[in-house]
Amino acid sequence: MNIEEFREYCLSLGDVTEKTPFGKFARRYDSILVFYVLDHMFCLTDMDNFYSVDVKLTPEEIDELKLTYSSVSKPVNLSEKHWLQLDFNGDMSDDKICALVKRSYDIVKEKYSRKRPRNSKSQ
Repeated sequence: MNIEEFREYCLSLGDVTEKTPFGKFARRYDSILVFYVLDHMFCLTDMDNFYSVDVKLTPEEIDELKLTYSSVSKPVNLSEKHWLQLDFNGDMSDDKICALVKRSYDIVKEKYSRKRPRNSKSQ
């Protein structure tokens, strides 16, 4: 998988936006591409060094994946309790990585869908 294929997959999930928000902190972070659903991050990757993706998962899922795969590692600058780095070209297939990106998307979408106020139709 290359960065364009990965980007197309993420954008295909629906209601997804992308930004490179970290360059304002340091120029070296200009290449960090972040995908959002409901204005909240669900995964991020480095466009220039496309070797991994960080995803949000449950602590239980993270523990299980750490026991099962060697191509998972600590996320960079994110909570280790809720985020995990998945390395491409390791012992995890691209299909499995995409499934975990989708799982991350679902977790974030579910969490923030419940927090959004519903529009009132009373007049």
